[in-house]
Amino acid sequence: MSIDLALIPGLPAPAPAFNLVLHADIFLLAIAAVFALATLPRALARFSRAAEWTQGHLLRSVRLQSTRRRPSLQQQQPTSPRSAQGPSPSTSSPPDPGFASSSGHDGAQDGVTSEGSHTYFSHSHLLPTRFHPLQTHPLLRLAPSACPRVVCDSTSRWGLLRYRLDMGFSVGQAIVLGIYGVVMIYASFWSSDPFRDPLRTGYVAMAQIPVVYVLGTKNNVLGMCVAMGYERLNYIHRFAGMLLVLLSNVHAVGYIYVWTFDGTLSAYLHTSHVIWALVALVALDVLYFFSTSFWRRKAYNIFIGTHIICFIVFLPAAYFHQAGMLPYIIAAGAAYGLDHILRLLKTRLSDARIRPIPDLCLTRIEIPEVNAGWRAGQHVRIRILSSAMGWIGWAEVHPFTIATVARTPEGLVLMCKNVGGWTGKLYEMAKVAGYGCEEGDVGRAVLTAIEGPYGGPGHAVLASFSAAMFVVGGSGITFALAAVQDLIQRDLEGSSRVKLIDLIWCIQDPCTSLLFSLPCTHNTLTPTQPPSPAPPLFTSLIQQSTRAPLKISVHYTRAADVPPAKDFLPGLTLTAGRPRIAKVLDAVIARAVSYGYGVKAGMDITGVVVGVCGPVGLGDEVSQAVSAVDPGRRWAVGGIEMYEE
Repeated sequence: MSIDLALIPGLPAPAPAFNLVLHADIFLLAIAAVFALATLPRALARFSRAAEWTQGHLLRSVRLQSTRRRPSLQQQQPTSPRSAQGPSPSTSSPPDPGFASSSGHDGAQDGVTSEGSHTYFSHSHLLPTRFHPLQTHPLLRLAPSACPRVVCDSTSRWGLLRYRLDMGFSVGQAIVLGIYGVVMIYASFWSSDPFRDPLRTGYVAMAQIPVVYVLGTKNNVLGMCVAMGYERLNYIHRFAGMLLVLLSNVHAVGYIYVWTFDGTLSAYLHTSHVIWALVALVALDVLYFFSTSFWRRKAYNIFIGTHIICFIVFLPAAYFHQAGMLPYIIAAGAAYGLDHILRLLKTRLSDARIRPIPDLCLTRIEIPEVNAGWRAGQHVRIRILSSAMGWIGWAEVHPFTIATVARTPEGLVLMCKNVGGWTGKLYEMAKVAGYGCEEGDVGRAVLTAIEGPYGGPGHAVLASFSAAMFVVGGSGITFALAAVQDLIQRDLEGSSRVKLIDLIWCIQDPCTSLLFSLPCTHNTLTPTQPPSPAPPLFTSLIQQSTRAPLKISVHYTRAADVPPAKDFLPGLTLTAGRPRIAKVLDAVIARAVSYGYGVKAGMDITGVVVGVCGPVGLGDEVSQAVSAVDPGRRWAVGGIEMYEE
């Protein structure tokens, strides 16, 4: 709250306080610059490939080249485990490197296998099948890090940073928040008494305004600089917001204390700048109250509504309280405005077709008009512009991971799990015109607003690692499907170093995966043409992975009324119980070091990438397994990098 400090005896001059806070801000900006510079080698390696300039930024529609369709599963006659996965396009198939099952046993002990599609249909036959000689592009020579033996292995000495102190909260995150908090506490209370120098905490609170607004946007400058999505920086946004609220209240209490003992409280409460200060303070306190986990989980619409209203009210109120805050307010307003301009540029209005999948309690959204512009692992935010979604539902926006690779006739596909509320309305709307309602019917058409893409692996290129391992739970399979299809596509194009791929899928009901072994038909071109046969997606992916063998392990945790079948093709195991992730990771490391076929046999070992998508507890378990890897083995494989979607 603004006041002439010269009128209050004993209070220090404001200049030293302002300079102290300014220097604290510069120090934090310097730390952020160090993180940004650390990503520069990967950025140069990634963008040295011209195609990367158009991937992961804007959704668009491109004209696709015609692709030769692969024969259906019924037309293929495998004669051996490897030939069952499809013959090599140019040479004989590579030998099987061997594997350890994710249940902790070597090989498939019980023979329980199944193939299937989480999306119900296969579109891997749309990938190009011509194999090109491996291209040693700078992208593959430099990434996953500019020097794998130095950069990747350096992370092994900091395995403690991945240790989880709480669900989804690591030691590394705690250190970042600790440094931030210590700097702000030092700036607030060094040689200062908040009850005699309340202006100091006001300065520090003012310094938090741009940070809170920048990190609260979907397209934030800091995220662009350090190659991290907004969702991965959200923990700093929440912490800075908490500091803003706390310091603002300390600032207010300090002045109320001074005015009370000075006998001028009533006079100051009637001044305009103090009234505006109270408006700004109430806006912050209301915002904080409705930002607690209870409101985020139980009433998200109230949470987001109060966020928007209070953020808009706070900035002008802060300016009318103290005009000297204008540079900080302009910075916050500029970040907010830039974000909404970029959101508008990233939004596409497109017709989509929604289909219910009752056995999985999912809604499948297909948008064939949007077929390019994203990278594997990214997500979009979608609005369903239909009155059937309710009075407010049509305006709600929800994030979903993209389940397909770019540049296929199928376009952009999302899998939305029915968990009630908005997704429940979407599922019920899809059931109105679901499968088989009428002859030739393929679902219900709706108008959608697609915003994105967001997130993703940053400047990391999954195809530049020697091995890839994905651990997903439930609907998180969409992330793994897109990543695996992208790796296979790059492998067939000759632009991948990956020698082997392991996929672990944790589900509750084994029938979920068994459903995918049933024959199905799906038209990947236009709804007016007759449907064409397509093999289950898991089977088709294994058949495509001739240069980088794909192993898929499905684990179910709920007892089945009917024992799962055991007469499926090899390549995918179905096992009861939770996976032993540490043992599987150890086997992947061993295979990455020892296995190589053809041109990949002579390549340098460039590390293992571990992708995770699912419940928070699953990410914590995988993080623990990665941290527990012996430093010697980590060095031998070129480092291990974990990406959590």
